[in-house]
Amino acid sequence: MPEIKIVTEVAGRICALPVAVGDGIGEGDDVVFVEAMKMEIPVAAPADGTLKSLHVALDDVVAEGQLLAVIET
Repeated sequence: MPEIKIVTEVAGRICALPVAVGDGIGEGDDVVFVEAMKMEIPVAAPADGTLKSLHVALDDVVAEGQLLAVIET
């Protein structure tokens, strides 16, 4: 099955992880929330699938372009 990598477009702090590894997710579902400039920015799934892995934890600081999660379609 193909894998899709989810990366962040902004640097910031991980403030919420609304899904867990193994969860089914739909295209557009929020996978991670990054706090940047006092705003919570959602990072959405680009396709339907199952969350295969999370590469961040709550309160982690992430850089622009960093891998956050992998979806298996």
